[in-house]
Amino acid sequence: MELGDLKLDFSLVKNHIASFIRGTVEKAGASGVVIGLSGGVDSSTVAFLLAYALGPERVLALTMPSSTTPSRDTEDAFTVAELLGIDVELVDIQPLEDVFARVCPRYDPGNILASGNLKPRLRMATLYYYANVMNRLVVGTGNKSEIMIGYFTKHGDSGVDMLPIGDLYKTQVRWLAEELGLPSRIIWKPPTAGLWPGQTDEGEIGVKYETLDLILYGLIELGYTQERVSEEAGIPIETVRKVATMVARSEHKRSLIPKPLLQSLKP
Repeated sequence: MELGDLKLDFSLVKNHIASFIRGTVEKAGASGVVIGLSGGVDSSTVAFLLAYALGPERVLALTMPSSTTPSRDTEDAFTVAELLGIDVELVDIQPLEDVFARVCPRYDPGNILASGNLKPRLRMATLYYYANVMNRLVVGTGNKSEIMIGYFTKHGDSGVDMLPIGDLYKTQVRWLAEELGLPSRIIWKPPTAGLWPGQTDEGEIGVKYETLDLILYGLIELGYTQERVSEEAGIPIETVRKVATMVARSEHKRSLIPKPLLQSLKP
């Protein structure tokens, strides 16, 4: 098992996703879409697909930096928007976070996880405000690698109306980005959500995406045991087990909100 096993016909992938986007927007009776454009490969790839599927005039991008957002990411977001001919607006979410810090009695800047997750939740609220005002859908930019291990914020970047690349592993997203002609510096720069200074996705996950994708592909698509994935991919069993544990522990983030079934409890 090797990374090349994840190759798809990305010309077909592009057109299939475009058809999915058009159908989802049409079914909802929406006039267009809103997307959070971070300047990373995932959101840039989705922006390309939206412009291709709907036309640039029906796509609005919001770049929503905070004090921990690298300036290069904001610059790259504007570069992508200009390249696609889509409208882009900058909404600085730092004042929103500052107000929350003042009004919330339990706000703790030392709790990196809680304060980090606040950022994507503020962005989600901003995107939906625009969507409501403009009769548009909010488009998510999550990929399958991150969805399967729970590397997303519940009711934050997962709070969306569709996930066009949600069935593509990160490696496949990069290959699709190459097919679409994204700038190389965006495709290959280290992914970061900018949740805190110096944060990178791979550093937080603890596994390189190429390794993560091979493990997930073996476990999910091929149905291999952890031991077989380790043997066939040449990856230490401890790493495979770590990824499998992340998948299991994050199941609640991919499931519908649980509720008890009560209608059969007749007197």
